[in-house]
Amino acid sequence: MRIRSSYLEIPGFDKAVNYTAERPRKGALVKRRGWVQMIVLFLSWILILMALSSPQLVGEPELRVKTSRNFLIAADISFSMAQKDWMSEGERVRRWDAVKEVLHGLIDSREGDRMGLLFFGTNAYVQAPFTSDLKTVDELLEEADVGMAGQMTHVGKAITKGATLFEEDTIETKVMLLLTDGVDSGTDILPLDAAELAMKDSIQIYTIGIGVPGNAGSDLDEKTLTQIAEMTDGQYFLARDKEMLEQINEELNKLEPIEFEEKENRPVELLYPYPLGVSIALLLLSSLLSSLIQLVMTVKRKENTYA
Repeated sequence: MRIRSSYLEIPGFDKAVNYTAERPRKGALVKRRGWVQMIVLFLSWILILMALSSPQLVGEPELRVKTSRNFLIAADISFSMAQKDWMSEGERVRRWDAVKEVLHGLIDSREGDRMGLLFFGTNAYVQAPFTSDLKTVDELLEEADVGMAGQMTHVGKAITKGATLFEEDTIETKVMLLLTDGVDSGTDILPLDAAELAMKDSIQIYTIGIGVPGNAGSDLDEKTLTQIAEMTDGQYFLARDKEMLEQINEELNKLEPIEFEEKENRPVELLYPYPLGVSIALLLLSSLLSSLIQLVMTVKRKENTYA
């Protein structure tokens, strides 16, 4: 490659030519590519081809929580739940306070489920309809207290009210968690009759008995709670204290696990900027070094000329 460069005019050049009898000749600087420059150009070309091929890094399919069930907590808040016979952090507390603390953890662990809250005593009322906003459900649970639904225990009313709530929703999987520390004292509808209605609507009921059967102040009806669970393909648990209730919570998460599904799109990262950037950097560096070398050679020629 021939490159024109600047030249230096010398006064008296013609006299010097005549004196030396040398014929003036045209001069040119012939630059030749070194092996380093050839390697750089080759690598740059390979990198550009890699960038044009649009390389991609495709990640594993992401999983997202699948909304698979409606989960209703039906909790007894009759006056008997105010008894201070449970321990929490070394202190004697009301049954309801300990139960509520464990239920907070249950709600937090049910990501993907649409949770609902139902409290019952003499009457049954819905505190929270089914929603995926678990934070709101947790706050509404905290606001509930003993006696808000009356002093009696009407299990049949609670199951019937819960079944009505399920009917108003379209999700097929229906799970009810029923917690009580007493025996049904209602006359409107018996617990087993209500359980039969729930069974026909494919509602699965897990029952939890609170307290120690046979102890003073406990009228827990384990037989009825067991029958309710068996009729609806659920399971009965006995929670004598807070620690047992926490274990039941873990067991429920195993029996009704959170389901996941793959997202349609996998995460894709485009990698072409990396080889393209390296190629541009190599070319710029090569060009800079070439210019520096040419500048140094020009300066040396001028110094030799003046010398």
